[in-house]
Amino acid sequence: MKLLYCGDVVGRAGRRAVCDRMPQLRRHLGLDFVVVNGENAAHGFGISPEICREFYDAGVDVLTTGNHAWDRREIIDYIAGDDRLLRPLNYPEGTPGLGANVYPTTDNRRVMVLQVMGRLFMDPLDDPFAAAERALRNHRLGSSVDCIIADIHAEATSEKMAMGHTLDGRVSLVAGTHSHVPTADAHILRGGTAYITDIGMCGDYDSVIGMEKRTAIARFVSKLPGGRLEPAEGEATLCAVYVETDDETGLARHVAPLRVGGRLSPMWPA
Repeated sequence: MKLLYCGDVVGRAGRRAVCDRMPQLRRHLGLDFVVVNGENAAHGFGISPEICREFYDAGVDVLTTGNHAWDRREIIDYIAGDDRLLRPLNYPEGTPGLGANVYPTTDNRRVMVLQVMGRLFMDPLDDPFAAAERALRNHRLGSSVDCIIADIHAEATSEKMAMGHTLDGRVSLVAGTHSHVPTADAHILRGGTAYITDIGMCGDYDSVIGMEKRTAIARFVSKLPGGRLEPAEGEATLCAVYVETDDETGLARHVAPLRVGGRLSPMWPA
């Protein structure tokens, strides 16, 4: 199976980079399943029902979120009726929406997607490791599901790496999101799970993690309340991770970063 996971989409520039290129990416790479983190897609903060539909129409199968999941108030009611839009699994019991789900592909294979949020330097949510274990209790890679994609939306690289090793051999991919900076450590762990500490963002890199530079810098320099952060609107780089899995085991056979457009050096899966 061929999978693509696109990192945090920031604002209109990021949405254009993903939606304009997705049909071509699906064709050229022969993709079976696409996941996109959309938590910053609505002007840099949150995601809206309209933007969800925009991604689905472009060929995205599942959307994940993170700590900005609830920035758009309308998403609180919407998420309960959209099982393709996930929020972190370790939000407290009773939080609207799903943190994990199983989805069919066009050829009737089954892909599980789960997302947890880290706790180091983040909101003090429930234990992400215990939440991932509960989600995997009833699903076995290569048996009940053909592929499992696990996202850890976290600040600390150590927490992301610990999650990768904890789930190694039981999921197809562990991918980190949130920091908006692509890491150079895409590889297959000893147990056969593809891993990357952070996919990076789909946004304008002539920025401060996707936001317009002047206001962002002023917050660090003056330490005074400033204007509202606005997304940078230059040409975006689409950052993603590409994975091929074994059809029998569901484990990874190949993993590689993908970068297209914008200011970062291009990279295409071999």
